[in-house]
Amino acid sequence: MSLKRKIALNLSIAFSLLFGIVMTVIYISFNDFRRDEFKERFRQRLEFTSHFIAKSKDFEEEAPVFFNENSDNILLNETILIFNNKKELIYSTIKDKNVTWDDGLLQELDQKKVIYSEKTVPEIYAAVRNINGENYYILTSAFDTNGKSKLEYLKYLLITSYVMSTLLIGFFSYYFMGQFLKPLEDLNQEISEVTAHKLTTQIPVRNSNDEIDVLAQSFNTMIIRLNDVFQSQKDFTASASHEIRTPITRMAFQLENLIKFEQHSPETLSSLKQIQKDVYQLSDLTNSLLLLTKFDKENIQSIYEEVRIDEVIFESFEAVEKSYPKLKMDFLISENTSENALLTIKGIQSLLDIVFINLFKNAAVYSDNAEVDVLITETPSYLTVDVISHGDIIPEEEQTKLFEAFMRGNNSQNISGSGLGLRIVKRILEYHGAEIKYSSPANLLNKFSVIFNK
Repeated sequence: MSLKRKIALNLSIAFSLLFGIVMTVIYISFNDFRRDEFKERFRQRLEFTSHFIAKSKDFEEEAPVFFNENSDNILLNETILIFNNKKELIYSTIKDKNVTWDDGLLQELDQKKVIYSEKTVPEIYAAVRNINGENYYILTSAFDTNGKSKLEYLKYLLITSYVMSTLLIGFFSYYFMGQFLKPLEDLNQEISEVTAHKLTTQIPVRNSNDEIDVLAQSFNTMIIRLNDVFQSQKDFTASASHEIRTPITRMAFQLENLIKFEQHSPETLSSLKQIQKDVYQLSDLTNSLLLLTKFDKENIQSIYEEVRIDEVIFESFEAVEKSYPKLKMDFLISENTSENALLTIKGIQSLLDIVFINLFKNAAVYSDNAEVDVLITETPSYLTVDVISHGDIIPEEEQTKLFEAFMRGNNSQNISGSGLGLRIVKRILEYHGAEIKYSSPANLLNKFSVIFNK
């Protein structure tokens, strides 16, 4: 998830939680206000009833007229029960029905004097009033239909507002985060375009004195230092490879002439041939390093060309055969390869030559019978070249480090080498978007598979 989305999401969640808490507080507060208001209306109604009883000359005759005229003025669906001092019902607003009540509530009134219950349906407000020297138990119940409907409507408004606000907060958070982080995205775009051939390119500084400008300035300082180090390394590798190649060529030429003389003893001739192999190996390594300094992963695709892989294989084998004349190659094309296969890939032939020269040299040095099998398989999606030789296999614990620099296995003891061959092979193939894998399909059988994506 991008930084913009993370910030927008976290900001939206934070505001949504805060807004949800505010909405909940509003709802609870309004419910408390509704309850207190309804309770106050209960109290006013009870006081109104008590005042009527106190002023009435004949309560039983005047009560029906009074409650009929004032039944819906204050409370909705109001029910009033009035008991005398002996807890006998003397008046009820319930007509044509059997009137029931809770005697326990009347007993409780003797102690508490006032009782309000909102948990019952309908809600109840009861009190004991001493009127004209006598106690009257007045029980009032009613439905707060108006308050409950307002509370439900408020809940609907709050939920709707919460959903809409959450969506709007999420949208505007993402939009404004995009605006705030746009300079950072521009900086990322500028940095992504910096390559080994563009290390001198400076990132634009907006002079806004914010953290992004500080980051851009620091990056510019860093790429200047990297350019100095990279250029020094590249110049050294190129100069050293070029300077070393000249004396190596002279040494190889002189050794060839020296070997042609017939006055050498067998031991001397064997030593001279071994030295010649070492010189050729050093020459190949120097040429490989010199070629690699000319290319990098970013610009190599611009100089790709169509290369026939079979031609690369035969030319590489001929180059190795000069040093290892006993080496034999069995070249095969897999049955899975279509008849219309062109056996071509896009790449640089000089670098691909190095890949297969190293693989053939390994086969020549480590093979038991100085034979190498090459199997090509081409499909619409990939082209695979399997280089198979017969000899001691590489242990599993060494296979993971096989393509590391200066890695030499147990089977290379008493055999000269630098340990850089397979590392250079892997690097060249990475430049071509290809990969190399080692496997041992059978005992004493080594297979290197070079896989090119089409």
